[in-house]
Amino acid sequence: MHGPAFYAVVVTLAVALDQVIKYLVETGLDMHVQVNVIPTLALFRTHNTGIAFSMFSDLGSVGLIVVTLAVIGFVTWIAAKTDPAQRIARFGFALVVGGAIGNLIDRVWHGYVIDYVLFYLPTWSFAVFNLADAFITVGAALVILDEFLVWRRSRKAGKTR
Repeated sequence: MHGPAFYAVVVTLAVALDQVIKYLVETGLDMHVQVNVIPTLALFRTHNTGIAFSMFSDLGSVGLIVVTLAVIGFVTWIAAKTDPAQRIARFGFALVVGGAIGNLIDRVWHGYVIDYVLFYLPTWSFAVFNLADAFITVGAALVILDEFLVWRRSRKAGKTR
């Protein structure tokens, strides 16, 4: 039921949703203008030439494309090696790959990643990010959660013997 085709659909849907929203942001939001949605959350269109928090922008687009492809390949390899029973982790890996591909498309097509979500407080704001970044973060958290659950089950099984 949750074979490779299911996870391919998750990746495809993550990429499609990410790209549709980024298109709407690029065509409908002015650059560097904060549009408050609710207190502490705003839309704020900006372009990121690096990875998270604009890190590694000095690698340039080609370097970041190579790094992103390597990460996608590595995560896909780990996902393929993960026990099929670890559905939470496999779903998480699919979100990570989908998010990475979404940002890779931006980098290849535009030379930067389109960011637009801003969490803020009166004296602090978080880095501007996008849905692909959220997929990567949530996916990584799911992988960690599943690994923790597997570890916990194995400890319980060891104590009952």
